[in-house]
Amino acid sequence: MSDPVLVVRDLVTSFPSARGRAAAVDGVSFELAEGEVLALVGESGCGKSVTALSLLRLVPKPGRIESGSIRIAGREVLSLPVSELRRVRGKEAAMIFQEPMTSLSPVVTVGAQVVEALRLHEAIGAAQARRRTTQLFDQVGIPDAESRFDSYPHQLSGGLKQRVMIAMALALRPRLLIADEPTTALDVTIQAQILELMRDLQRELGTAILLITHDLGVVNELADRIAVMYAGRLVEEGTREQVLGDARHPYTRGLLRAVPSLGRRGERLAEIAGVVPTPQERPIGCRFSTRCPVALPRCPTDPPGDTPVAPGHVVRCHVVAQELAR
Repeated sequence: MSDPVLVVRDLVTSFPSARGRAAAVDGVSFELAEGEVLALVGESGCGKSVTALSLLRLVPKPGRIESGSIRIAGREVLSLPVSELRRVRGKEAAMIFQEPMTSLSPVVTVGAQVVEALRLHEAIGAAQARRRTTQLFDQVGIPDAESRFDSYPHQLSGGLKQRVMIAMALALRPRLLIADEPTTALDVTIQAQILELMRDLQRELGTAILLITHDLGVVNELADRIAVMYAGRLVEEGTREQVLGDARHPYTRGLLRAVPSLGRRGERLAEIAGVVPTPQERPIGCRFSTRCPVALPRCPTDPPGDTPVAPGHVVRCHVVAQELAR
């Protein structure tokens, strides 16, 4: 078996605040193999997007990566000089950002932006780069690719802009694709097309995909494995079938109960009581204990360790550990 494309160990990324340091990502570890899709899920503000930005050292200032290890294709990202890091971005790993309008320059044609990315990393002429870009536009399903090359972002629909972002991300055939909420701003029809496109490209190129999302429907469509994040930490990891079909952590179960279902038409959707604690208000122990309906007396003060439920299925929960110990 080949080495993982991505290995993250004990990642801590923090931001200063009026009340002191706030760790948005606090001791996160996971791996991603070639051709695999790992979905990182959780409520807004749990640290998913900061995790994604940390992988390519794109955390906005004054945030900073405090500690940990990030290895992409065997290279330690956190110790790379900026010149080497630029080569990793795009060539080894690329990112599709949540909102394409904030990622595309409004004053440069979309084709020219992809050409720039190509020529930054490869010694090819302008004509060849244009041909490659047009082929990429065809590949990601942009109609009339030759004429779209000369379009500005404001002339394209949300779905087409997202396809341009995917084409740019795939231009150098990266081994790792980081997709941060790639379908959030799209209607249901376009969302389905984008997911199908990502699935096809992953199978064709063998690209590993880290999918950042809060949408469990998207997860069910695309993911091989799922990592559930809460208040900066991972609380449950497993295959798609394990997490969606046999969720064990109370937080994961709460997320699943809050998803609309045709079989529950007319029923009131369940909700997770309370709110995610701020970094300064997090319990010393299990961070979900302030909202957990089954919390034990030890939960707020004793951090839970890894509890294997099945091969590849791990939960960090005192309640589950106690149940399995009986």
